[in-house]
Amino acid sequence: MKLWKNRNRPKLVPFWPDVRFLLLLGITLVSLGLTFALPAMPQDRGYHSFADRRMFAGVPHSLNVLSNLPFAIVGVVGVAGLVRRRRTPVFLDSRESLPYFAFFAGLFLVALGSAYYHLFPSNQSLVWDRLPISIVLVAFACSQLAERVSPKAGAFLLAPLIGLGIGSVVYWKLTELLGQGDLRPYGFIRFFPMVLVSFLILMFPTRYTGSGRLVLALVLFAASSLLEALDEAVLQVAGFVSGHTLKHLLAALSAYLIWQMLRLRRPFRPPDRSPELFAESSD
Repeated sequence: MKLWKNRNRPKLVPFWPDVRFLLLLGITLVSLGLTFALPAMPQDRGYHSFADRRMFAGVPHSLNVLSNLPFAIVGVVGVAGLVRRRRTPVFLDSRESLPYFAFFAGLFLVALGSAYYHLFPSNQSLVWDRLPISIVLVAFACSQLAERVSPKAGAFLLAPLIGLGIGSVVYWKLTELLGQGDLRPYGFIRFFPMVLVSFLILMFPTRYTGSGRLVLALVLFAASSLLEALDEAVLQVAGFVSGHTLKHLLAALSAYLIWQMLRLRRPFRPPDRSPELFAESSD
């Protein structure tokens, strides 16, 4: 039974997708509300006192510095691989590749910024660590928006959301200089993208194979955050490596799984079709 007699008109969109978008809006607003219901949070000065302060070959905090190398490797491999694979049907819509370019380029910048920070840990150097981290997280969220909701929306939101991520770091630094440090906006940028991606995975079907690697990447990223909180405890138990060093390695492995997902995945349907809120009738 046809919904429309005129086949040039779009099909009616089921009510269920509207519910998903309402849920997405609700989760975003609740997360923002909870974040800014908290009092302003200055940077804890003890944050810069990492458990592993050992020096090797004249490099202070050497393992925390050198463990950033995998970020650079994955970033370079990812960007180079995307340049080659843009000509293949890995992306049903070429706009879906834009967030991934930002993601892998951001990873390379994370390696530089984090290495610099761990060489000279302070609020001043921490800015250069957090700026690329915000780019990576926002780009990752936009990649899933593009693939699961709308390629146009994911590509369109990429630049303004990266701007918001960078702005959250600049805002934190300015408030620190004024003696009223406030990490809340950066905290939102730091954690909400993972909440958003988890929601998108659950509620919006993928058009590609390889979702298992994406889920595993999220699990590894969550584990890396836990290791960061257990920095000194891990060093005391392991004796040779700290939680923060393992956090770097696990987060880099998580990013590598994203690249592996892209490299190995295949579309579920021909590459001339992309998700739209209104689909043209072909009946």
